Amino acid sequence: MNIEVFKLERMQSTWENVVDYNLAESGVHALSLEEFVPADELQEILRLGLGYSQTNGTPELREQIAASYPGLNPGQIQVTTGSTEANYLLMWALIEPGDEVIFELPNYMQMWGLLRGFGAKVKTFHLREERHWAPDLDELKKQVTRKTKLIILTNPNNPTGAVLSQDEMKTIIDLAQASGAWILADEVYQNAERIGPRTPSFWGLYDKVISVNGLSKAYGLPGLRIGWIVGPMDTIQKIGPYHDYTTISPSALSDRLARTALSPGVRDRILKRTREILTHHYAILESWLKKQDGTFAFIPPKAGAITFVRYSLPVNSTELALKIIREKSVFLAPGDLFEMDRFLRIGFGVEEQALRTALARVEDVLHSLTGRSTRKEGFSSSA
Repeated sequence: MNIEVFKLERMQSTWENVVDYNLAESGVHALSLEEFVPADELQEILRLGLGYSQTNGTPELREQIAASYPGLNPGQIQVTTGSTEANYLLMWALIEPGDEVIFELPNYMQMWGLLRGFGAKVKTFHLREERHWAPDLDELKKQVTRKTKLIILTNPNNPTGAVLSQDEMKTIIDLAQASGAWILADEVYQNAERIGPRTPSFWGLYDKVISVNGLSKAYGLPGLRIGWIVGPMDTIQKIGPYHDYTTISPSALSDRLARTALSPGVRDRILKRTREILTHHYAILESWLKKQDGTFAFIPPKAGAITFVRYSLPVNSTELALKIIREKSVFLAPGDLFEMDRFLRIGFGVEEQALRTALARVEDVLHSLTGRSTRKEGFSSSA
């Protein structure tokens, strides 16, 4: 099997732990153990045996995950090593050469590369900037046929932070039902809403839905590498043997810590922290963007610690990102890695002082490209 380079992750793997400031990250800054694990539980965890854990996740963890999906049987959950493994297992288990799949753009491009590697016929539909990143449902309708096996989308969306309306979700479900297609919804940014209520899941709205989620984004726990797949029982049973060929089981320590993170009191506290970070830090980023003399145009994100901004500079987005890395040691995610050149995805979930300092450094590069020589008053690394 030949694969194409997963350009975003390759660039992140190269730079994210090398630069001074990483604004390519799409979640809030990570929690430490002492910030979410009660002291008495920490002592219990110190005594935890580090053997193999249950391959589909412990019953206790799956019960906690199931609590967020009304009527879900814990047996309909496959716990994975991050949502990235979940996506891989689904593509590997479900896709055969020649399968027709419709993929939303812009999007996190992992499944795009996997689909093409496994030989699927990939068609696209788009979120439209001029519609505040709403989906072009007329385009989707034209793409769906009786041969469509799968419609893949991310909701809330990465990289735009857009959230589908209930009417948009219903239209997508109606189109899938009419053709007999599955819907695969990557919902990993659920519970990371900056404004508005919790994004509803596609799960339970149609009998051919698979949902992916995890603890990396809304929970600020990417290092636990805990994700999960929710689907019909026969689909989950089909995925199990594929999981035997990858990581076999989640880490025993990660499974145990995930149970703490998802326990009702702790979960509420973690998600409250996330909402506060998103609200406060987005205001900092928005203020900075507006002070750049029209260099940027953007739609405020509804969810996720990310803003997808269009810029007016005559330079390719990867070239611009590399210039900022090399000159100022700040990493922004280039838009062409999402098939959208002349955009940048800016993450604002880092600690406040890091965000302010990083943006000030980026501004210096912008000044060098636009001929401006001083920063706008009212914003500095220490503001």
